[in-house]
Amino acid sequence: MNKVTVKTIQKIKDAGEKFSVLTAYDYSTAKYIDEAGVDIILIGDSLAMVALGYDTTHCIGVDEMRIFTRAVARGVNRAMVVTDMPFMSYHANISDAILNCGEMIRNGANAVKIEGYSDYILQLIQRLTESGIPVMGHLGFTPQFLNTLGGYKIQGKTTEATEEILNQAKRLEDAGVFSIVLEMVPQDSAKYISENLRVPTISCGAGKFCSAQVLVSDDVFGKYSEFKPKFARKYGDMKSLILDCAKRFDSDVKTGKFPSDEEVF
Repeated sequence: MNKVTVKTIQKIKDAGEKFSVLTAYDYSTAKYIDEAGVDIILIGDSLAMVALGYDTTHCIGVDEMRIFTRAVARGVNRAMVVTDMPFMSYHANISDAILNCGEMIRNGANAVKIEGYSDYILQLIQRLTESGIPVMGHLGFTPQFLNTLGGYKIQGKTTEATEEILNQAKRLEDAGVFSIVLEMVPQDSAKYISENLRVPTISCGAGKFCSAQVLVSDDVFGKYSEFKPKFARKYGDMKSLILDCAKRFDSDVKTGKFPSDEEVF
């Protein structure tokens, strides 16, 4: 089974086919997602909310992402492993940003994801790719810029706004990104943007015309129940499964049914 690389992703896009992206934060989940055939496994900074219980993605840093990257990478054989660079881990200066991104590669990631667009970000992407670190871009709604965007707002709702995102995407493309996440962008806007780029786009609530779809695994599995984004589809009900198993275990312990004679030494 061949390892998914940036070349694999580009070939899929050029063939007019689709690829899949799911988040993972631990060894066993990553192992099962990899075995299922998902092409890219993202250690998303969404783990701040779904795994660590914070209110936003701003609350984790490089040390935490290093630990989760190492755990996920151990479980993966085929999929590309991409680490979401956390808030303020790449904004201060180019040198620190390269070192932080390099740490993720050292701990098992095959690429990093960086949000936003600016002359600084463009320069950083170019330096990273020159250093052998593939970069996934991220435009549209960018959660790390939640406070400056003024909340969870759809981006690219007008022709002018769509053209601006396309312009940003083209410059990210020229800087060297191998793919670009479009988050919370209207489907028609995302289609237009995708058709005018060489690199594949990954939809996170941006409709069906991108080359790929990404979702948070806890939403897909029905594990995280605080809220469900409009664009997420629930494929399972892990919350009910976990509750049921925990309740049955609790009952069996308290009624003496666990452990049985077969479960003791």
